[in-house]
Amino acid sequence: MTKLKMWDPNKWNESELEWEKSAREAKKNNPIKMLSVLPKMVGITPETAKFLKWKSLWWMITKDKDWKVFKGFFKRPFKHIYRLLSSALKTRPYVRKDDFFFYGIKNTKEFENLLTKDNTILILGFSYCHKPFECPSGRFTPNCISDLENPVCRQCFIGKAVHAGKEKQTIPLFIPTIHYIGQKVFEIVEQHPKHEIIFIITACEMTLEMFGDWGNMAGIKGIGVRLDGRICNTMKAFALSENGIKPGLTVVTDETQGLIMSLLKCRKQRHLTFFEGK
Repeated sequence: MTKLKMWDPNKWNESELEWEKSAREAKKNNPIKMLSVLPKMVGITPETAKFLKWKSLWWMITKDKDWKVFKGFFKRPFKHIYRLLSSALKTRPYVRKDDFFFYGIKNTKEFENLLTKDNTILILGFSYCHKPFECPSGRFTPNCISDLENPVCRQCFIGKAVHAGKEKQTIPLFIPTIHYIGQKVFEIVEQHPKHEIIFIITACEMTLEMFGDWGNMAGIKGIGVRLDGRICNTMKAFALSENGIKPGLTVVTDETQGLIMSLLKCRKQRHLTFFEGK
């Protein structure tokens, strides 16, 4: 696995094949629990869909312990209020194409252009609910060891994406709650005032719908990736998940995994050239 410590975009296919080979070997001796069949679940139940923007606002305000998100909000209140209202007045805060929800952009091509810019910081975020049950860092935590020698990490798409996307201007985040990612986004924006912040973040469809306005409020652009499997599609399930109660497993479908990996390859191609000074 040592050859995978640096994913060379010129040998990307070889790295992918080597990773999959390693995953199969790990599965033989230490298989992890996986979904045998993808359940057919509606993204948001009709009852939950009612007044969803107000539900998200109420959740953000009432569940923001120590006002961690709103401390960032009130550093630029007028700008944030303007952006939030502008987004909230739209029918949808995103443009959707299959499993990709585009925020502040219209399609994959626009995002690829952002990935290749010199001054972008990429947030690569993963909802905790598609960590494996056997995750050595724990599921409901902001931690991930993504250890190349660990048989669980070698079977995990999160571990694969983290290693493939590793470079100086990419920040991986492992998201236990919506307030955690909100706080981190404000921190990253403040820490990098001369950079444009972009993102690829996985989440259930309901979360992407509920909190898209808040991402737009922060002024960041990117892609929300819809999770499949045992998703949260009611407020009750969402509330339990936000408190670490998530007995089901969510997944990124194989096709969508391929699209994410293509984006990470695009990112790596630009940055390898840039940082080598070529």
